[in-house]
Amino acid sequence: MIQMTSVLDVADNSGAKKVFCIKVLGGSTRMYASVGDTIIVSIREALPTSKVKKGDVARAVIVRTKREVRRQDGSYIKFDGNGAVLINKENEPVGTRIFGPVARELRAKKFMKIISLAPEVL
Repeated sequence: MIQMTSVLDVADNSGAKKVFCIKVLGGSTRMYASVGDTIIVSIREALPTSKVKKGDVARAVIVRTKREVRRQDGSYIKFDGNGAVLINKENEPVGTRIFGPVARELRAKKFMKIISLAPEVL
């Protein structure tokens, strides 16, 4: 579960290392986001030679959460940390590579480019 003020690791090569959630998209009273949800983030840490800079505001999709996610078959999946991938307005990833595993729930949310770039889909 990701909410405002949550800090997430970035799982792509856009140059950002850590992002800070400033808004969960999907309704005025929505408080929490899970795998596959889109959030607005502020970049907290970035490499000096990157596509994004520290302090920039961007969109991101959550690809990993520490909180378990229940699946239709009754199983649960959870990861060691919270991870996000920066996206543009057309829901395309900013980076060209994805690091680490991503959840299968992204397929239902139409993030096929992230699924295809990921080394492992759990």
